[in-house]
Amino acid sequence: MKVKVGILSAGADCPGINSAIHWFVYSAMDRDLIPERGMIFDIIGIIDGWKGLIEVKPDKKDSLNKWTMKLTPEIVRTWDRYGGTRLGTTRINPFDPKNDKSDILIKNIKALGLDALVVIGGFDNLGVAYRLYRENINVVGIPKTIDKDLSETDYTLGFDSAVNIITKDIDRLRITAGSHSRIFIVESMGRKAGWLALEGGEASGANIILIPEHDFVIERVVELLKVRRKAGERYSIVLISEGAKPRGMEEIKERRGKDGFGHYYLGGVGGFLAEEIEKRTRLEVRYVALRHLQRGGAPTAYDRRMGRKFGIAAVDMIVNDDFGRMVSLKQGEIATVPLKKALEKLNLVDVEKYYNTKNYKSLDRIL
Repeated sequence: MKVKVGILSAGADCPGINSAIHWFVYSAMDRDLIPERGMIFDIIGIIDGWKGLIEVKPDKKDSLNKWTMKLTPEIVRTWDRYGGTRLGTTRINPFDPKNDKSDILIKNIKALGLDALVVIGGFDNLGVAYRLYRENINVVGIPKTIDKDLSETDYTLGFDSAVNIITKDIDRLRITAGSHSRIFIVESMGRKAGWLALEGGEASGANIILIPEHDFVIERVVELLKVRRKAGERYSIVLISEGAKPRGMEEIKERRGKDGFGHYYLGGVGGFLAEEIEKRTRLEVRYVALRHLQRGGAPTAYDRRMGRKFGIAAVDMIVNDDFGRMVSLKQGEIATVPLKKALEKLNLVDVEKYYNTKNYKSLDRIL
């Protein structure tokens, strides 16, 4: 039996996506397993995520060549070692109430003859996948987001690579911070979940960590920095999530407005904090926003391995008709969970377990 499968990445890029695609293709095309499965896979990569499925004209060759590509082991052979997504991606919401393209999307999926669709995405785009499943599209989800905010899985592709990047960048900043005896405010991503800042701060030894799950008091931050300076410390590193906010204030937003999923673009809270510290002290402060640096570069060994495991699991899910579900890592084992359950809530930092709300740092203790 021949099975035609589409695969796409949606939303922001991150390391590990290409590894998942590579191993999905390699596993699906494993000649030793074809007789056992009774399936021959025909895999179609969708260019630029949902946009590709919306824009493609299935009955026109030029359009097919522009928005889709046949994936074989020869084509994806080296993909696993590269960051980003070789298929491309966009931040389009096909179900955007202001510009609903879902009818076109579903029509094109059927016109392309896809028996299943593999979606590599985060919370919002796996939400799109679930809505497609409710429209009788056979969907399999692979979790990827550097925020690690998807529930029902202990890991999402891209997180380890992003934490490594934060650690390396802060290591570099220490040199100039110490040379000039400065405070550096480093802003990481993390809209609602503070995992990036918390674990990046642990790995880099950041002196103060500020996360979205607990509003901080500016006066307390200033007090902690003064204590460090009085103790003879030449410099301090404050790592702050883009979604963190001072007590009594809203998140600091960029001027770009909202994306297709209704989220404001966040950014600038680190700059705001730097200005406030300088106003209240005579200390010299610099602000660095890591932003998309966290998404770049080659995947770490862990992200390559997890991409492999998730990609192979997605093939097994299709073989077993395990649709409407997401690949998951639970207690060290690969499993699958219903998309509906994975989307019921965000995976946020448990402040009581993992965060020192007095000194704004990781809470390191045996539970």
